[in-house]
Amino acid sequence: MSESRFRAVKAYKNEAFLGSPQARPLRILAEYVEPEARFRELRIRDTIVIFGSARIPSQETAERELAEAETAGEDEKIATAKRRLKMSRYYEATRELSFRLTEWSKSLEGTDRRFVICSGGGPGIMEAANRGASEAKGENIGLNISLPFEQNDNPYITRRLSFEFHYFFMRKFWFSYLAKAVVVMPGGFGTLDEFFELITLVQTFKIKKKIGVVLFGVDYWEKVLNLEPMIEHGTISPGDLDMFHRTDSVDDAYDYLTKWLTKHELEGAKPPPAGDDSFLTG
Repeated sequence: MSESRFRAVKAYKNEAFLGSPQARPLRILAEYVEPEARFRELRIRDTIVIFGSARIPSQETAERELAEAETAGEDEKIATAKRRLKMSRYYEATRELSFRLTEWSKSLEGTDRRFVICSGGGPGIMEAANRGASEAKGENIGLNISLPFEQNDNPYITRRLSFEFHYFFMRKFWFSYLAKAVVVMPGGFGTLDEFFELITLVQTFKIKKKIGVVLFGVDYWEKVLNLEPMIEHGTISPGDLDMFHRTDSVDDAYDYLTKWLTKHELEGAKPPPAGDDSFLTG
C-alpha cells in the first residue's frame, strides 16, 4: 500500500496550534509543569530569592565606564558613570551575600539542596546573585523572562536551572512558591512590584509559611519608600512594617537570614524519608 501524501500532525507537535490563543492554557500549564519536573529531579527544596535592578553594574564595569568617560571628556557621561560607580556597591554586596549564603547552605548536613540562591536570571543585581553563588561552587537558579530589552540570562546560572518564562505570573509563582527568604536590593518598577506582591501575599495569609525578608540599602529605600504615612492614615497596621528587616550591611543581612532560616526551617525539622519527593506539593 502506498504511503498517503498527507499525514495529520499530532496536536502536541503542531507549533502553529501551540502558539495560538486557543492553546494559551497549555502554555501556562507548561510553565508550571516543566520547572516543577526539573526542581524535583535536581532535589531543589527551597530558595533564597534576590530581587534588584537589572541596571546596576559590577564595580569593575563601572570603573571602566568612568575611565572611558573621563578620557572622552564629556561631562554628562562622566556624571552618569560616577552615579553608576556609586550604585555598583549594591552589585558587590549582592555578590558577597550570595557567596556567603551559598557556603552556609552547602555546610548544612543531612539535607537536600536547601536555600538555593534564585534570581530573575538577567543582568545587574540578578547577575550578581547568581555570580556569588557560582563562585561558591553552588547550584543557583535563574528565572528569566522574555522582554524586548535588558533581560538576557546571565552566564553564572546553573545550566539545568536556567528557565525562560513568557508569563510574568508563572515566573512570580516560582519566585514565591519555593522561597523561604527574600532579599530586595535597590531596583525599579519591577523590583517594587515583586516586593509589594510578596508582602501582600504574606499580609493576607495567602502565603502561610514563614519568609524572612530583607530590604537592603537603607539610604536608597528611605528615599524611595516612605511607608509610615500609611500607618498614620490607617491603611496598614503598625506591625505590617515588621514583615521585613532593613539593613545596609552584608554582615547584618547574613546574620539575620541564617538565624531566621535556622529558627524557622532547620531547628526541630525532620528530614524527608528516603525517596520522598513531596516537598513540592502543597
